[in-house]
Amino acid sequence: MIIFNIDVMLARRKMSVTELSRRVGITMANISILKNGKARAVRVETLDRLCRALDCQPGDILEYRPDEE
Repeated sequence: MIIFNIDVMLARRKMSVTELSRRVGITMANISILKNGKARAVRVETLDRLCRALDCQPGDILEYRPDEE
């Protein structure tokens, strides 16, 4: 499973979800979906905007964890 570590990056940048939403141009509800692991897909453009807003690399946001069986 792919995990979005948005909370970690927000804390490091001392940025609120509201500010991130404004900078990226997606709703706070959609950011919540990413943070909670409910997203089924993410556009590369959205990932690009997240990285730009958080001044990070995709690997700083995305983490792979094997599914628990």
